[in-house]
Amino acid sequence: MMLIEYKINKKKGESNYNEITYIYQTKKGGMITLTQLEYIIAVDNYRHFATAAEKCFVTQPTLSMQIKKLEEFLGVTIFDRSKQPIIPTDLGTKIIAQARNVLKESQEIDEIIKSDKNDLSGSLRIGIIPTLSPYLLPLFIGKFTKEYPEIDITIEELFTYEIESKLKKDELDIGILVTPLKDKEIEETPLFYEEMMIYCGEKSNFFANGEVLLNDINTPDLWLLNDGHCFRNQVVNLCKMKQGTNNHPFKFDGGSLETIIKIIDREGGFTLIPELAGLDLIKKKSDQVLCFSDYTPLREVAIVYTRHYTKRKIIDLIAKKIIEAIPKRMREKARGTIVEWR
Repeated sequence: MMLIEYKINKKKGESNYNEITYIYQTKKGGMITLTQLEYIIAVDNYRHFATAAEKCFVTQPTLSMQIKKLEEFLGVTIFDRSKQPIIPTDLGTKIIAQARNVLKESQEIDEIIKSDKNDLSGSLRIGIIPTLSPYLLPLFIGKFTKEYPEIDITIEELFTYEIESKLKKDELDIGILVTPLKDKEIEETPLFYEEMMIYCGEKSNFFANGEVLLNDINTPDLWLLNDGHCFRNQVVNLCKMKQGTNNHPFKFDGGSLETIIKIIDREGGFTLIPELAGLDLIKKKSDQVLCFSDYTPLREVAIVYTRHYTKRKIIDLIAKKIIEAIPKRMREKARGTIVEWR
């Protein structure tokens, strides 16, 4: 393809947003626009023409017409419209994947210009895991938004697998989660190393002794988060226990550490908590928050983004603010041993 021209468009509903729409000429002598590529990506993301049109700020007939033009020009069917929800054809899946790459590359032009002008503006979509969100976000996000008001930030609390998927689909810009991911498509910038600590009920032997050894936690008294949480997997790996050995008087799939902590206060037992959660609890219940006596398990917290991501200055700024907000000791990888979850 050869770039032959560009024009400035203004999106409906966004009075201050200028979008450069690049137009490409193919060997066939016709045109494929970035707008058409944007539309097929939106339909792939939402699997519904009306929803995709709404997200692209256009009417459904407009979106459908442009996708049809693209299909006719290429001589292929990108979407199987007989399925509900709509799905791409096998060939359509490959075309959409390439469309994502083309859009990412086109966005880099704008970022190069902004970087040259030291312009820190635009939107930033962040995904963060639930075992970090309530403890880490309050430490830095308010200060960041005050210092850089031109950056429009949207934050979603998501599981790790959801963040990975949304990054690859360009539905998120960055993720804040626990690494290593071991994913060749995703870059990782480690930020800090969070100790895995114990929270115990007042009836627990841990509370009476004030000491916990690593081997002590492989018991039915351990409360776990439900499947999907990487922290659960780390705990399982740490104590080398099989899922399903929890013998509490009732079954509970805990999606929230806060809920598990309140149950422990009433029912007994113990759980493992990340260090930032422990710092909050120590202020109120210092005797119930313990460290291992013979081991220091850590989880590596990082900012992640795809290899094609271009907003490097914003990544560096976010990383800087997070590192400044956490205790200095948490920056030291050598203070313990990283427990992988994958």
